Amino acid sequence: MTFTRRSLLGATVATLASSSTLTAFAQAWPSRPIHLISPYAAGGASDILTRVLGEYLAGKLGQSFIIENKAGAGTRIANEYVAHAPPDGYTILHAAAPIAIGEALYKKLPYDVHKDFTPIVSTAIAPLFLIVNADAPYKTLAEFIEYGKSKPNGLTFGSPGVGSAPHLTAEMFLRATKVQGVTIQFRGDAPAYIELLAGRIDATLSAISTAVPHIKANKLRVLAVATEERTSVYPQAPTLREQGYPSVVGYGWYGMLAPAGTPAPVIARLNTETNAALADPDIRKKVNTVGLELRGGTAAEFGAFIDSETRKWAQIIKASNITAE
Repeated sequence: MTFTRRSLLGATVATLASSSTLTAFAQAWPSRPIHLISPYAAGGASDILTRVLGEYLAGKLGQSFIIENKAGAGTRIANEYVAHAPPDGYTILHAAAPIAIGEALYKKLPYDVHKDFTPIVSTAIAPLFLIVNADAPYKTLAEFIEYGKSKPNGLTFGSPGVGSAPHLTAEMFLRATKVQGVTIQFRGDAPAYIELLAGRIDATLSAISTAVPHIKANKLRVLAVATEERTSVYPQAPTLREQGYPSVVGYGWYGMLAPAGTPAPVIARLNTETNAALADPDIRKKVNTVGLELRGGTAAEFGAFIDSETRKWAQIIKASNITAE
């Protein structure tokens, strides 16, 4: 037997052994509770979705899912924790949109979104709605834009934080419509809506859940939604695309990531079971009431989506000269 043939045989045996080990691991997994890490505090839409999915997956996989809320630093605390966790399938991140924004927003991050994580599945989006005071002189998107162009300082948007998806989508809107304007940062959506109701800002481009009672009371009006298609969250809202602004697409989103190196059979199992959860009518109804629209799909599709989001927001951040500490 030549050296080449011996090497080839050795490599084949090693590959088969490795494959056998992975198969055995996947069959044994999970043998203990799984930690599902949320980058936000308890009580919000993200937390509700995380807990609903955790409960469903626990029933399917036969192990409890321990939900850990590691909020703060624009989701960076949770992201770093999972990036450096053992890749054994027992620590999973329910990631949010800021993980794709941080690369361009911060000078240095303790993780690489492209190298330190393995995509599992997209779980949901949080559509962003263009919402104005119902007593304002503009009743349509066209009137709102003309109003902004008529003002020396343009429009004022309320935003839940620098570099957030609502902030960047508002910047995208201003650039696409060629309207001057400024985004005013608040600590979350609720304070922004207080200012909008008082008439001290012109609009928000944010999640709708906090605004729904005021919309039903005819105090706020929805002019558009920034998703690709109309959303089941509030289907009567026309998209910005269908109103002549096809480039203005932005929303919050959520999806599951594992530490890089997590065995492929584990990723595949989590993808399959999570997609089943996302197709469950009861789960869909629960999360729709908190302003979320369920997604799903393959791990590869989610990875490609994260890459595209990273590129898109990097362009807006650079063009708008946005910085964060």
